[in-house]
Amino acid sequence: MKVVKHSGAVVDFNPDKLRQSLLRSGADTFTADFILKEIIKDVYEGISTKSIYKKAFALLKNHTNSHAARYNLRAAIQMLGPEGFFFEKYIARIFESQKYQTQTNVILQGNCVLHEIDVLIKKNNVIAMVECKFHGGKQGVSDVKIPLYVFSRFNDLRFNNYTLFSNKEKISECWIVTNTRFTADAIAFAECSGIHLLSWDYPEKRNLKLMNNNDCLYPVTCLTTLTKAEKEKLLLLDVILVKELVANRIDLKEIGISNFRIKNVLKEVAELCKCG
Repeated sequence: MKVVKHSGAVVDFNPDKLRQSLLRSGADTFTADFILKEIIKDVYEGISTKSIYKKAFALLKNHTNSHAARYNLRAAIQMLGPEGFFFEKYIARIFESQKYQTQTNVILQGNCVLHEIDVLIKKNNVIAMVECKFHGGKQGVSDVKIPLYVFSRFNDLRFNNYTLFSNKEKISECWIVTNTRFTADAIAFAECSGIHLLSWDYPEKRNLKLMNNNDCLYPVTCLTTLTKAEKEKLLLLDVILVKELVANRIDLKEIGISNFRIKNVLKEVAELCKCG
């Protein structure tokens, strides 16, 4: 059976890959197998992977909201657009969870030109600039032109002293973060040049997908008990991560959610982060 990917590529339908993605969402074996059987019933030659995903998401949501939220993670990160402003805040939160100090949207004068830095991070007296490359579509990739461009900006800044987190500090490291993927050439150039990369699936053991699951760094956009408009209101209130709602239900009241619905939202939050 052939299916059509987002890119238009035609590939074989892989039931085992779908089953593994369901298990990674937290679904137990019985639930994953049940959903897989239901989807197989409706699979036809030329069906889109998007259609398969939507059906799997709906079936997971009927079972447990938090499992559907995990399954929806990649799409939830894409909802931090369209310009990527909230994606930058989200990335700053990820670094903060690792005990970094952070600043966002900093303007610095280089040797040659002014630069807008998406995120500055500091830990153990080492300061790095972080360039965030947000792609609104699942198929968007960051190719080798991105690290080439960012590395030139880094070189224009790295030898100057700045007042950043304190006086007379230098930027000595560089990161590039994307919500999708890097091409092989982009990874090769970054590794050769000492640039740190973070993407949906890179590095293999510490990427965005795994960091979310391991450290409860889910964005509020993944919650299935909130509408799109409600998620946008929370982002505007600077509520970026799901776990920020654990001890602060006042934000949910502020955007007009009833007490009954707040209980459902906080239940999903607790299941997602396994807290409380």
